[in-house]
Amino acid sequence: MEKGDEKIHKNKVHRVLAHSYTVYLVLFLVGVCLDFIFKIKLFSDSVMLPVGFFFLLLSSALIVWAQKTGRDLRKYTEIKKEHFSKGPYSYTRVPTQWGLFLLMLGFGIIANALFVILTTILSFLIARFMFLDKHDKFLIEKYGEAYAEYKKLVKF
Repeated sequence: MEKGDEKIHKNKVHRVLAHSYTVYLVLFLVGVCLDFIFKIKLFSDSVMLPVGFFFLLLSSALIVWAQKTGRDLRKYTEIKKEHFSKGPYSYTRVPTQWGLFLLMLGFGIIANALFVILTTILSFLIARFMFLDKHDKFLIEKYGEAYAEYKKLVKF
């Protein structure tokens, strides 16, 4: 693949991911506003606080791990399916999406905010069904059979 082609594919992938992350942000803000207006609480006591903090810590570690592992892919000149199956990418093709989901969910649980939790779930579903198929398509265009084989191994 030519250097210019690689940049075009990278921009396409990053654009899709940026749109996905924007959906998370916008719906998060909608959820926060709705929680300020309606003040519906899910939990009567603070029993869920440790769960929320656990999600915050787990998600932060997952996002950092995914970003570091993703940068390591640049080291290879010839990409093979094994190169994709490192770190959190051996469990999911989109660990940053999972991290973002758990981060927002953890915040919603800590804040005891029904609408933040609902919009977090909605954001995840929108990202999954609207953006991640495009993401996979661009990566198959960029990396070819290596990514297609990886996609068969790691379902989500």
